[in-house]
Amino acid sequence: MARRGLLLILSSPSGAGKSTLARRLMDWDPTIRFSVSATTRNPRPGEQDGIHYHFHSHDSFRALAEGGEMLEHAEVFGNFYGSPRAPVEQAMREGRDTLFDVDWQGGQQIRNSALGSEVVSVFILPPSIAELDARLRGRAQDSDEVIAGRMAKSQSEISHWAEYDYVLVNRDLDQTAQDLITIIRAERLRRARQPDLVGFVRDLDAEFAQRA
Repeated sequence: MARRGLLLILSSPSGAGKSTLARRLMDWDPTIRFSVSATTRNPRPGEQDGIHYHFHSHDSFRALAEGGEMLEHAEVFGNFYGSPRAPVEQAMREGRDTLFDVDWQGGQQIRNSALGSEVVSVFILPPSIAELDARLRGRAQDSDEVIAGRMAKSQSEISHWAEYDYVLVNRDLDQTAQDLITIIRAERLRRARQPDLVGFVRDLDAEFAQRA
């Protein structure tokens, strides 16, 4: 039976494993589409419109946002970023899920949008702050100053954990990935996401009537 696609919001502080879990989820089910963000910044070398980002002028982005065509958007260092609504609605009609890698503010906007009833939100917590710090340092990509900034931001992000439908503590990546898959499987089976059930049950009633 057909079902409506869901909107999966995945959030976490930097270093908690969100990006790796997102890749695991899409490896498990390649039909899950990753929401390609729109932005007003200029393309970087090698970036393609519609694949890495949807590139817009400031005026066209504002027009889309004011017209309700962005599920969420924010201004970062003078440029706008947002999640276009139309591709998500198309995926929903096709029974495909859309994955959003957004922070708590973006997640809040999506939950408050016209498609908010289709949202399933998951927050990923680290097993400890010491472990979170170790993971960030283990990347060997950032200076001590940058890591300190990420850790300070993490405290603010973690304070919003209770706003999410599900919260997973990422002690073991394999187990957390399996828990995430279990959530998706269960949410796909919700009665409200299976519009064909009404007709199916009606057919069952018709079979009862024929047997009478």
